[in-house]
Amino acid sequence: MASNTIRARASVQGGTANVKTLISHPMETGQRTDSSTGEKIPAHYIEEVTVTHNGNQVLVAQMGSAVSKNPYLSFRFDGASSGDTISISWNDNKGESDSMETSIG
Repeated sequence: MASNTIRARASVQGGTANVKTLISHPMETGQRTDSSTGEKIPAHYIEEVTVTHNGNQVLVAQMGSAVSKNPYLSFRFDGASSGDTISISWNDNKGESDSMETSIG
Protein backbone atom coordinates (compact mmCIF):
# COMPACT_ATOMS: atom_id res chain seq x y z
CA MET A 1 0.00 0.00 0.00
CA ALA A 2 1.51 3.33 -1.02
CA SER A 3 1.27 6.38 1.19
CA ASN A 4 1.47 9.99 0.14
CA THR A 5 2.27 11.39 3.59
CA ILE A 6 4.20 8.71 5.52
CA ARG A 7 7.82 7.76 5.00
CA ALA A 8 9.22 4.98 7.17
CA ARG A 9 12.30 2.83 7.60
CA ALA A 10 12.52 -0.18 9.85
CA SER A 11 15.49 -2.38 10.69
CA VAL A 12 16.01 -5.17 13.18
CA GLN A 13 18.93 -6.20 15.32
CA GLY A 14 18.76 -8.98 17.88
CA GLY A 15 14.96 -9.14 17.74
CA THR A 16 14.52 -5.42 18.40
CA ALA A 17 13.05 -3.32 15.60
CA ASN A 18 14.16 0.28 15.15
CA VAL A 19 11.49 2.28 13.30
CA LYS A 20 11.82 5.85 12.01
CA THR A 21 8.86 7.68 10.47
CA LEU A 22 8.28 11.11 8.97
CA ILE A 23 4.71 12.27 8.38
CA SER A 24 4.00 15.21 6.07
CA HIS A 25 1.25 17.21 7.77
CA PRO A 26 0.73 20.96 8.41
CA MET A 27 -0.05 20.50 12.14
CA GLU A 28 -1.79 23.88 12.39
CA THR A 29 -2.60 25.01 15.93
CA GLY A 30 -5.52 27.26 15.06
CA GLN A 31 -3.63 30.19 16.62
CA ARG A 32 -1.78 31.53 13.57
CA THR A 33 -3.15 34.33 11.41
CA ASP A 34 -3.03 34.30 7.61
CA SER A 35 -0.90 37.33 6.70
CA SER A 36 -2.81 37.96 3.46
CA THR A 37 -6.35 37.83 4.88
CA GLY A 38 -5.82 38.58 8.57
CA GLU A 39 -8.02 35.61 9.49
CA LYS A 40 -7.11 32.74 11.81
CA ILE A 41 -5.86 29.59 10.08
CA PRO A 42 -8.14 26.75 11.28
CA ALA A 43 -6.68 24.03 13.50
CA HIS A 44 -5.52 20.99 11.52
CA TYR A 45 -3.44 18.43 13.39
CA ILE A 46 -2.89 14.69 13.74
CA GLU A 47 -4.76 13.23 16.70
CA GLU A 48 -3.47 9.66 16.66
CA VAL A 49 -0.74 7.55 15.07
CA THR A 50 -1.04 3.76 15.28
CA VAL A 51 1.60 1.16 14.42
CA THR A 52 1.02 -2.57 14.16
CA HIS A 53 3.56 -5.36 13.73
CA ASN A 54 2.20 -8.49 12.03
CA GLY A 55 -1.29 -7.38 13.07
CA ASN A 56 -0.43 -6.66 16.74
CA GLN A 57 -0.52 -3.08 17.98
CA VAL A 58 2.93 -1.91 19.14
CA LEU A 59 2.43 1.87 19.35
CA VAL A 60 -0.40 4.35 19.75
CA ALA A 61 0.72 7.98 19.89
CA GLN A 62 -1.80 10.65 20.90
CA MET A 63 -0.90 14.01 19.38
CA GLY A 64 -2.33 17.49 19.48
CA SER A 65 -1.88 20.99 18.17
CA ALA A 66 1.42 21.50 20.04
CA VAL A 67 3.31 19.03 17.80
CA SER A 68 5.41 20.64 15.08
CA LYS A 69 4.79 20.48 11.33
CA ASN A 70 5.82 17.19 9.65
CA PRO A 71 6.17 15.12 12.84
CA TYR A 72 9.06 12.66 13.14
CA LEU A 73 8.65 9.53 15.27
CA SER A 74 11.41 7.13 16.20
CA PHE A 75 10.75 4.10 18.40
CA ARG A 76 11.83 0.52 19.11
CA PHE A 77 9.96 -2.63 19.95
CA ASP A 78 10.94 -6.23 20.69
CA GLY A 79 9.87 -9.42 18.94
CA ALA A 80 10.65 -8.44 15.35
CA SER A 81 12.33 -10.38 12.58
CA SER A 82 13.67 -9.34 9.21
CA GLY A 83 10.88 -9.49 6.63
CA ASP A 84 8.07 -8.86 9.15
CA THR A 85 5.46 -6.27 8.20
CA ILE A 86 4.61 -3.08 10.06
CA SER A 87 1.60 -0.89 9.30
CA ILE A 88 1.53 2.80 10.19
CA SER A 89 -1.61 4.94 10.12
CA TRP A 90 -2.71 8.35 11.33
CA ASN A 91 -5.95 10.31 11.58
CA ASP A 92 -6.48 14.01 12.21
CA ASN A 93 -9.04 16.41 13.63
CA LYS A 94 -10.59 17.01 10.19
CA GLY A 95 -11.26 13.31 9.52
CA GLU A 96 -8.34 12.92 7.15
CA SER A 97 -6.10 9.86 7.40
CA ASP A 98 -3.36 7.91 5.69
CA SER A 99 -1.67 4.55 6.14
CA MET A 100 1.18 2.48 4.76
CA GLU A 101 2.86 -0.88 5.17
CA THR A 102 6.55 -1.67 5.01
CA SER A 103 8.79 -4.65 5.66
CA ILE A 104 11.43 -4.67 8.33
CA GLY A 105 14.86 -4.88 6.73
